[in-house]
Amino acid sequence: MAAQGVRFFLQMGSTVVLARLLTPQDFGLIAMVAAVTGFVAMFKDMGLSMATVQKAEINHGQISTLFWINVVLSLCVMLVIAALAPAIAWFYNEPRLTWITLALAGAFIFGGLTVQHQALLRRQMHFGILAAVEITSMTVSILAAIISAFCGAGYWSLVIMQLAGAVTHTVAVWFACEWRPGLPVRRSGVREMLAFGGNLTGFNLMNYFARNADNLLIGKFWGPGQLGLYSKAYALLMLPLQQITGPVAAVAIPTLSRLQNDPERYRRYYYRAISMIAFITMPLVAMLAALSHEVITIVLGKQWTDSAIIFKVLAFAAIFQPIWSTIGWIYVSLGQTKRLMYWGLVMVPLIVISFLIGLPWGGLGVATSYTLCYLSLIMVPSFWYAFRYSPVSVTDLFRTIRCPLVLGLAMYCATELMRRFAAVDSLVLTVVYCCALGICVFALGLVVWPRARGEAFNVLRTGKLLRKPSTV
Repeated sequence: MAAQGVRFFLQMGSTVVLARLLTPQDFGLIAMVAAVTGFVAMFKDMGLSMATVQKAEINHGQISTLFWINVVLSLCVMLVIAALAPAIAWFYNEPRLTWITLALAGAFIFGGLTVQHQALLRRQMHFGILAAVEITSMTVSILAAIISAFCGAGYWSLVIMQLAGAVTHTVAVWFACEWRPGLPVRRSGVREMLAFGGNLTGFNLMNYFARNADNLLIGKFWGPGQLGLYSKAYALLMLPLQQITGPVAAVAIPTLSRLQNDPERYRRYYYRAISMIAFITMPLVAMLAALSHEVITIVLGKQWTDSAIIFKVLAFAAIFQPIWSTIGWIYVSLGQTKRLMYWGLVMVPLIVISFLIGLPWGGLGVATSYTLCYLSLIMVPSFWYAFRYSPVSVTDLFRTIRCPLVLGLAMYCATELMRRFAAVDSLVLTVVYCCALGICVFALGLVVWPRARGEAFNVLRTGKLLRKPSTV
């Protein structure tokens, strides 16, 4: 979590600087390519990293075989993306995308070289090493982007950022992980792992398409300017949430995988983890939603103020998003990736249809339609289906998150009222006063609501949730 805090400030700092050096159109061009390349890039992993983490016992021959499979897949991905470059430029009617796509394609071969090394570090719970690698590669990539942007590289600085990060990350991972691959081994027992990874990849592909169909549609019908506003609002909202859920998920999945045969401890660990996530993220999202205009203006600048309303609308879905993302822990840790893929066949069409319904009204219409669809049709059925064959239940889940949800909504209402009616000219002072009020509302809620106070103290006393690291 401490390392994620460093990453957050690095990402936020780079966002503040690059948003002022570059234009929304520059970010929109990269987002157009990313919507396609990111989808194809998932084939380089094929879920095999998670299979390595989830497997109860694994040997050198199996990992070596998976390593070479990932390398071959990455090479194929690189060639496919390069071949798609003219088609991407044609689809968006933007000739500059051809060379952007070709340049970004070269980064994917590096990803395949690190999949199994990172999986081993996660399996052994060497999260400090992984954090150091991530921070190092991020720092190098950000410096490369800022320097090139200062030199007038424009959107190419964002391409350089990704290439520099990929190369640095590969070198750092190989330096940090002592394991070295051998030759692939026939009949090494990886077929079951391939099936696990294939089902997980099937869901990830569908989910990625759903998550990026909005970028594709907005970019196609509204252009890079509108896409830049939409994608930046979404990215800025998710940035602080990912800093929290990312490290918790990294710890939770291998730990829950070890507890899959102990239902009581599994259930206790899961509720403990989501309680911690809820008490951090729900109040945070509530404050961000209330201060959307101020946050966008301060962080990105006045040229981005049109994205503030998009930011606010998406926040109403994001308040549940960190908890909703934990259903993946259930499927993966219990080895139920086939059920996860089946749920994707139901969920993805609903999401895409919601984008199409909102598309005539631009980025705001897409954000509004998706938020309504997620809250009314997707969220609760997702929990019910995921928990059906697990030790946890929907009723206990909502009982666990009830207190932070109510406190977060109270903070939002109080902050929104103060923001609207307080006569404060300075944006920074508005944020300071509103945050102070939100903290007071939260503290008052803990004082007058014994249950909330008890659950908050339990979160503070949670301590170290890690089990003893497993070894290969």
